[in-house]
Amino acid sequence: MSSDETTETIAIASDHGGFALKAELKKDLMDKGYTVLDLGSDSLESVDYPDFGYALAGAMKEGKAKRGVLICGSGIGISIAANRHSEIRAALVHDALTAKLSRQHNDANVICFGGRTTGPEVARDCLNIFLETKFEEGGRHTRRVDKLSDPQ
Repeated sequence: MSSDETTETIAIASDHGGFALKAELKKDLMDKGYTVLDLGSDSLESVDYPDFGYALAGAMKEGKAKRGVLICGSGIGISIAANRHSEIRAALVHDALTAKLSRQHNDANVICFGGRTTGPEVARDCLNIFLETKFEEGGRHTRRVDKLSDPQ
């Protein structure tokens, strides 16, 4: 980001299983000039992942952030929780290719990780790709993404 750009806000949240990875990714985002809206958790104390997935979805629905990062132990539960909201397209990613395709083909606005399954270097790489990749608008991708927000 250039210094004359408006700083984008990225929402981030995790349960206890994603707390350590969340702290690393939060620092990386801040170092890159993003404003980070940290929605918890704030410790390794056991908490319920749906609460944090719902909090991030609510913040995005309210316009507090346009993109988000969610982390739980496996990444599965928190992505399911977030995807219960029609505004959210949360993608659980494991590598550079899934991070790229989540944006290009699915216009994902939330990236999800497993704090116990994805190492910090892979997560950093995936997050950078997610933030830099544009959605391939038009054609089949737009038609399909539209159906995700308005199922029939």
